[in-house]
Amino acid sequence: MMADTAANRHNGRMIVSASYRTDIPAFYGKWFLNRFRAGWVRVVNPYGRQVSTVALRAGVDGFVFWTRNAGPFRAALAEVRKAALPFVVQYTVTGYPRALESSVIDAERSVALIRELAETFGPRAVVWRYDPVVITTLTPPEWHLATFEALARSLAGAVDEVSVSFASIYRKTGRNMAAAARAGGFGWSDPPADVKLALARRLGELAAARGIKATLCSQPDYLVPECQPSRCVDARRLEDVAAAWGAPRPIPARLKGNRPGCLCYESRDIGEYDTCPHGCVYCYAVGTRTLAKRRHGEHDPGSEFLLTPPWWTPPPSDSGQLDL
Repeated sequence: MMADTAANRHNGRMIVSASYRTDIPAFYGKWFLNRFRAGWVRVVNPYGRQVSTVALRAGVDGFVFWTRNAGPFRAALAEVRKAALPFVVQYTVTGYPRALESSVIDAERSVALIRELAETFGPRAVVWRYDPVVITTLTPPEWHLATFEALARSLAGAVDEVSVSFASIYRKTGRNMAAAARAGGFGWSDPPADVKLALARRLGELAAARGIKATLCSQPDYLVPECQPSRCVDARRLEDVAAAWGAPRPIPARLKGNRPGCLCYESRDIGEYDTCPHGCVYCYAVGTRTLAKRRHGEHDPGSEFLLTPPWWTPPPSDSGQLDL
């Protein structure tokens, strides 16, 4: 495997994503805080398995945190705020039944945490995510409309945006959905485009009625006037957060999405796939929950990596520090 070298180090100005590959705030907060205090982290590329050293303080323009439970992450957020580094929390709340989300905290608790984040750090610092939209016999379109409307009502005034997406049925997603359906006795489908378009339109209308802008994440085929494109890693929103904190700063990031249809600004993600034990059967980032739970159990909060590769050998005379 490729070792960490100066050529693999990323020490320019950037936005750090933590993380769309796993739920760092819910499960790895202590580790993140350790690495933030150290100022850097080692990250394994999920495809080539190269190791990079990524800065977490010097040269960082801001953070985007992705989570379903920010409760364990309060201390980390407070420390990032103290360092005057703006952040946005992309917070997923769907209210799905346990057959689809076996270990996610209750929607009421998530709503309370979002309101707490908005009050503490400002309403621009948190975005509600209602994604992915999964159509099953437990969650048909009318269920989504009722649940979404109730959540929007509860979050009115705390958030100004909700990011929506429809489930992408990858091979492992379809396998996990089928297994859950057999175990739970429900049916599921990937609905046709007309159903998704109609649902996107109605969700957008319901959000607007509560003063919330609905956006659609990386799915241009389902855009409607009521639901326009998302930008989850958004340099302009980070600038708004910094300005609201009294520490305005320009963020010279460039637009560089990580998949077709993605309109995000460029970022560096520090997570690892197959490490989130939430147990959401539709998750694209987890092959099996058994593997994710095992890897979570192998995590060392004191490591330079979120999950130390078994083949890793530190380079001679290398502390992991960046040439800043």
